[in-house]
Amino acid sequence: MKKTLIVASLMAMSGVVAKAGGLMTNTNYHIAFDRMMARGATFDIDAAYSNPAGLAWGHDGFQLSLNFQKPWQNRDIETTIPNYLQYNGVYDGYQGFNNTTFEGKASVPVVPALFASYKKDKWAVSAMVGIVGSGGFVKYEDGIPMFNALVMGSIFKSSLQNYAQNADPIITPDMYTIDSEVKGKQYIYGAQVNFTYKFTDYLAGAVGVRANYYDGYSRAYVTASAGGTTLVDLGLDCTQRGWGFAPIVSVDYHQGPVTLAARYEFRTKIDTENDTKRLSEQLPSDLTAPYRDGNHVRYDMPALLSVAFGYEFTPSLRATAEYHFFDDKNAKMAGDRQKTLTGGTNEFLLGVEYDINDKFTVSCGGQRTDYGLSDEYEQHTSFACDSYSVGLGGAWNITDKIRLNAGYFVTLYSDYTKEYDSYFSTGYPGTDTFSRTNHVVGIGIDYKF
Repeated sequence: MKKTLIVASLMAMSGVVAKAGGLMTNTNYHIAFDRMMARGATFDIDAAYSNPAGLAWGHDGFQLSLNFQKPWQNRDIETTIPNYLQYNGVYDGYQGFNNTTFEGKASVPVVPALFASYKKDKWAVSAMVGIVGSGGFVKYEDGIPMFNALVMGSIFKSSLQNYAQNADPIITPDMYTIDSEVKGKQYIYGAQVNFTYKFTDYLAGAVGVRANYYDGYSRAYVTASAGGTTLVDLGLDCTQRGWGFAPIVSVDYHQGPVTLAARYEFRTKIDTENDTKRLSEQLPSDLTAPYRDGNHVRYDMPALLSVAFGYEFTPSLRATAEYHFFDDKNAKMAGDRQKTLTGGTNEFLLGVEYDINDKFTVSCGGQRTDYGLSDEYEQHTSFACDSYSVGLGGAWNITDKIRLNAGYFVTLYSDYTKEYDSYFSTGYPGTDTFSRTNHVVGIGIDYKF
């Protein structure tokens, strides 16, 4: 078996999970986002993240908000690869293809987020704690195509060579079994604090900083056995952790029914350190170095520019249009993978909110996310798909001080198809179709005092 084929699969195990907003950044922390999407011009408590400068026009005194979201998501890979069970009698090719779907189940028990603020006169201070990047577990119980294809192709090619030399039997997939599994975790926890000041009756600014902690792992194994004999037994168990900090600046102009707001988050440089429990030692050390215990790998969060325009049509009806740009191409990833992107991520958001009366508010919104994807960027261990999201929900003012928020949003992804002239060095063509589904429900409570 060619060692370099298996090394290639292990080398791609970093970044098993990627999620939402930008490629490494989440934007849905408060339930108001779930039900409206565009929150860049808000003065409510969720402005502690989405518009810190806007808190200059927010509630005088203290505010607290506790939010819980439950997402569920599938990340599937449909493969079309050569059928090694059929051949032309001389064992030099293939006949037909296998179509197989590898189902990836992504899950998070509950995603919490906490907001707090205090305003007096022209000053405000606020804080937010949540999962600011990625966030979740993913598991492929049958492994991923790159593992299985590499093993099948390597065994088949090796047996062909032996057959040509001494007429040993050809080993085809019906003669052995493959046991393979891939799972990963990726969380970036964040704690943010902002200081807001109102310069004039119409203009306010804010500065802040967020501390980000990365915690993730990549675990995988693949074994192939025939008649009690192990043909392949390889695995990876690597945990990565690291810190990073991001300065944040924002401005807000508010006059009459018009609000113009902008926020800029600087790139967060996150340098993680490997804690490796398993890495097949028979593999070449120079190729497995990125997973060696104690080595360092980058998982930066990109710089983010957010610009929003809010307009109050009546005291009861409000709308916001918003734009996000995530500079993913200049945020370092494992193996400098960011260089394969064609550009950063562009997001366009629109939301509408209506107060039915003093007690009840309803809202809805949408978001378009367009990544700078390329064939080289898309991998079995980590892939993205352009998408549209739609959210709706409402709020109930239980009392003058307590508000209950509830929301739901669904993300509709565009499949990404990638074609290969040689499917993971098998020498034969193949195709991958990457697809995703995503649903989120959430509930939260705001308290003023």
